[in-house]
Amino acid sequence: MTSDKIPIGRFSLMTHLTSKALRLYDSKGLLVPEAKDQFTGYRYYTFPQIEKGIKIKTLCWLGFGLDEIATLLDAEEEGKKDIISEMMRNRSIEVRSDILRLEKIEQVLLKPDSAMELLRMSVTEPQIKDIPELRVLSKRETGSYGETIGKHAAELFGFVSSPVFQRSNAKITGPLMFICHDEEYKENEADIETVLPFTGRVNIDDPAIKERILPAVQVVSTIYKGPYDGVEVGYSRLFEYMAEQDLEIAGESRSLYINDPEEVLEEELLTEVQIPVKKIK
Repeated sequence: MTSDKIPIGRFSLMTHLTSKALRLYDSKGLLVPEAKDQFTGYRYYTFPQIEKGIKIKTLCWLGFGLDEIATLLDAEEEGKKDIISEMMRNRSIEVRSDILRLEKIEQVLLKPDSAMELLRMSVTEPQIKDIPELRVLSKRETGSYGETIGKHAAELFGFVSSPVFQRSNAKITGPLMFICHDEEYKENEADIETVLPFTGRVNIDDPAIKERILPAVQVVSTIYKGPYDGVEVGYSRLFEYMAEQDLEIAGESRSLYINDPEEVLEEELLTEVQIPVKKIK
């Protein structure tokens, strides 16, 4: 074996990357062993790959995913500094958001009474009501809940404040609403649709915004008070109620954001949770 053929175990020691991680990077095409023994066919790493391995380790530490790391390494190789700068800037925004979230968690944990109060977040008594057909402006894509719904909200409200909408005879008739299209909870890659009910006619000049009709439905509904992260309390109460009343799901659930998170404290946020239902036969 020549000195430029480094087996995976030694390369792991040199870079402080685990063998499991190295095998993953190999399978992803991110860091593929370059040297090959002509007699055994075994593949080995080379000394120039040590720097790349350390770069990958550092980028992982900064919180980038493997696909993002591949893009960054390609951009560096091709001298595309604008791509690197944009990705670093976006990651810094995500980090700042994480810091703010963790600071809020720390503040709650330092006040035991407040922490326990979160376990008793309030929901109103469930009720059954009929929701009429609704015309809505809609944006739909896959992603994570907080980030995607927040982005949709900004884009939808941006559109309704635009001259195109303002010149029309259209009016917003209800709060921003999230429609869940998944049958199970997904941390990422969730199928997210955010809508704004409206009446009137308007020419939509943004291809990402659609107009569609939500069907009339009978729902079981509750209003949850508290941070958006705890809205599952409302869903849990509704499912308990449905079991008590012999009801089953008859459509996609809806979450209506009744007040503005920029105007009230997190603990004062109101979210109406609606689940379309029908009697169990």
